[in-house]
Amino acid sequence: MADTGKVAFINIKISEIAPNPEQPRKFFSEEAQQELTASIKENGLLQPVVVRPVEGAKVPYMLIAGERRWRSCKAAGLEVIPAKVVEGASEEEAYVLSIAENVNRADMTIMEEAGAYADLKAAGWTPAKIAKQFGKTETHITWRLGLLTLRPEVAEMVDNGQIKNNLAWHIAQLTPANQMVAAMRYVRGDFDSEAEAQHFANGLKLMEQQTSLTNEKAPTTEEQETRKKAKAKAKDGLGKAEEVLIPLLEELAEKKPEDLAVILGDDLSRHVRVVGRLYAKVQMVRNLLSKAQGIQRAMEAEFNKAAVEVQQEAANEKAAPKPLAPKSKARTAATATATKAPARKSPVKKAEPAAAAEEKVAAPAGK
Repeated sequence: MADTGKVAFINIKISEIAPNPEQPRKFFSEEAQQELTASIKENGLLQPVVVRPVEGAKVPYMLIAGERRWRSCKAAGLEVIPAKVVEGASEEEAYVLSIAENVNRADMTIMEEAGAYADLKAAGWTPAKIAKQFGKTETHITWRLGLLTLRPEVAEMVDNGQIKNNLAWHIAQLTPANQMVAAMRYVRGDFDSEAEAQHFANGLKLMEQQTSLTNEKAPTTEEQETRKKAKAKAKDGLGKAEEVLIPLLEELAEKKPEDLAVILGDDLSRHVRVVGRLYAKVQMVRNLLSKAQGIQRAMEAEFNKAAVEVQQEAANEKAAPKPLAPKSKARTAATATATKAPARKSPVKKAEPAAAAEEKVAAPAGK
């Protein structure tokens, strides 16, 4: 960042300082604010605010850092406060100083931090440059920026501490609709741990990327038989573990370390080695099963959503007025014939007298 010029410490009237509208922090705890106000009333302002002069503005100075202190000083009734004046700071430089002031504070929310980094990125800063500026890792910056795809309701849950940071990132990778599904299920306690909730979110992501999981064709008879055998084998293996391995481990767990040292003797090292291998495998398999459970739950959620959509479509079709059935051509022709106006009859000629008719017949052809 460029040199911001000279720095001076002076006392400034509170009325001559304006808050920064681009302040990265948007949320201020009312309780913490009241505590700070009480402290300032008792001890005065111990740390000066940081400001920069603004030419042509209604108020001559704008805050760079220390808005909480400035607010509490106003609430405490102070008219003049000590300030550190930074000359020649551009708006971008002032913003960077403001972020540096707040980014490591516990009361700056994660979404405020993400928004601040996003503003710098929009100004042309790379995640690597942002990380170097604030003493963070590039991964930290990238993860924070990834949270900005959260829909507002979920972002508010994150800010309120209802959803932890790591889980928030996994939820942020989903479509807005699925973000709400994952967030609400976690908040209402559907999962035993944050890891389970992450696996569920990853399962939903898999649903979005691989629609074949929900629209796959029915398995063939051979595939059904293969799945059946695999399930039976897994069930048999778990049965053996429950019958042999778990009782053995429970028996060992009941012993005292000094007793095991005597009982196992030279075989103790082998037990430590074998149980260590078991522990590593159990942890790995447990993680795999948890991921599989997340996918299964996601598939169930996707199926339920599809079922609701089908039911809604059926209800809409039932409620919609039915169009009149088209008449057949034969019925239409018959109807037209039946309704057609009757044809007018030709007038009937009166019968000529018989004598006159005979005369016409008997008359010679030439006359």
